[in-house]
Amino acid sequence: MNPIVILVGILFFLVYGLLNFYIGLRGWQTLFSCIPLLSSKVYWAIFLIIAFSYIVSRLSERFLSRVVYEGLTIVGAYWMAFMLYFLLIIISLDLLKYLNRWLNLISIEGKHGLGPIVGLIVCAVVAGIVVYGAWNASHPRIHHYDLSIAKSAGSVHQLHVVMVSDIHLGTIIHNDHLIKLVDQINELRPDLILFAGDVFDEDIELVKKQQVADTFLKLKAPYGAYAVLGNHEYIGGNAEEAIKYLDQAGVKVLKDSYQLVADSFYLIGRDDMSGSRFNGDKRQDLKTLMQGVNHSLPIILMDHQPSHLEEPVAQGVDLQVSGHTHSGQLFPFQFITQRLFEQDWGLLRKGDFQLIVSSGYGTWGPPVRIGNTPEIVDINIMFNP
Repeated sequence: MNPIVILVGILFFLVYGLLNFYIGLRGWQTLFSCIPLLSSKVYWAIFLIIAFSYIVSRLSERFLSRVVYEGLTIVGAYWMAFMLYFLLIIISLDLLKYLNRWLNLISIEGKHGLGPIVGLIVCAVVAGIVVYGAWNASHPRIHHYDLSIAKSAGSVHQLHVVMVSDIHLGTIIHNDHLIKLVDQINELRPDLILFAGDVFDEDIELVKKQQVADTFLKLKAPYGAYAVLGNHEYIGGNAEEAIKYLDQAGVKVLKDSYQLVADSFYLIGRDDMSGSRFNGDKRQDLKTLMQGVNHSLPIILMDHQPSHLEEPVAQGVDLQVSGHTHSGQLFPFQFITQRLFEQDWGLLRKGDFQLIVSSGYGTWGPPVRIGNTPEIVDINIMFNP
């Protein structure tokens, strides 16, 4: 194994372990040590099982029963959200406590550090945040855009497109979530349906058992449904299997290829830029991929990650749809995605080039969203030469 990978893994476990120890220690000092008959050994055993359940489930999947694996994965996924907001609040309170030593602004000291009352308040606040985030993540909204492309599309004067990204079907996001999505899409009565990557999380076998192909087959659109791969299809090592499965489900995957739709407009699908890290095959550059494309017709591009926008701008792409960012998913991570991407959510215009980045429909890790909402992107395109 690559020594760098081993070193990164060791550092991750070290940092993750220290952060959880900090949360666990503060929890014991401020609240749980006050509970009668609860020993520190029992407390730490329960805490460590919860804190490391996601990691244990991922590393031991092949050795665990399906029920145990799914249970550990779900508990661990929710814990990641709890962990984040416990850290933010506890660190803030500890900083306030040390600042108070010099300024004497308020009294937050007590017999047990911050005191059991403050501990209860912190637990209630964090639980409230996560419960709201779970509710928010399960209530997607429809975000509508009206766009214009200054080209003729033959007999097609108007195109109604529904785009969805980052469903993350797998252990946590199940077929019932997809059924709801398909019903919402069909209610919009689109001409064309686009899936901009990360349709699956990692476990294709679990998806097959849920029979999601039957759900995809219920999609209705005159020009069909198309998809591109995202990074998670590659992370799970199931990229080619995902292509075959979607094809059986009536969704055509465009992997570094294009399709002339109704002799009126081009639909181009790029392979995800992370693919080369997993299969060693670098995706085609956009200029090579677009050889043979008639630039007088409208060009719509699907690329999972909204990166290297200079390429579609230079190659005359009219509209690009992307996902990947989740708009941060959990506050305050949107401040990171805003730094990483020129546009991490919404509409961007650069001359004749237009980009729409979706916050995604599903979630990765914790099925929780704070500071953003899941969405279905509803696009109405007018062709005005």
